[in-house]
Amino acid sequence: MPKIEQKMKIKQPHVGKGEGMQRQAKILLVDDDPDFVEATKAVLESKYQVVTAYNGDDGLKKVVEEKPDLIILDVIMPGKDGFAVCKELKENPHYYFFSKIPVLLLTVFPRGMEETNIPLSAGMTMEAEEYVQKPVNPEELLRRAEELLKKYS
Repeated sequence: MPKIEQKMKIKQPHVGKGEGMQRQAKILLVDDDPDFVEATKAVLESKYQVVTAYNGDDGLKKVVEEKPDLIILDVIMPGKDGFAVCKELKENPHYYFFSKIPVLLLTVFPRGMEETNIPLSAGMTMEAEEYVQKPVNPEELLRRAEELLKKYS
């Protein structure tokens, strides 16, 4: 130990494994297609901590439990669709403390439009921060996630 540090009794910080490193961002992925969830989770886990939900109601529960930094949300799901989840998250006072979490909506619009009862106008009124067309390129998804996390952190 250098003399000055000995005289002042300065303790050198000990940085153990994983200490001093930046916290890994947490992404909540909500989609009803298990194959899509597993494939997308594998891509995202190369850079982020990923938690999953397979429907809108479970997605809202996970928001409260997990407090993610970003939500990637499928639009077309049975039950509570992605637009309804996004609207509830952004407007319902129950989710006030989570309403600033950025939402990236995954959609097959307009290609899958005829398969749903969801009007396109519903998407235009949502407060999602970003939209990505399915199928999504893995590199594009990682880029968009990184951009949103930087912008909203």
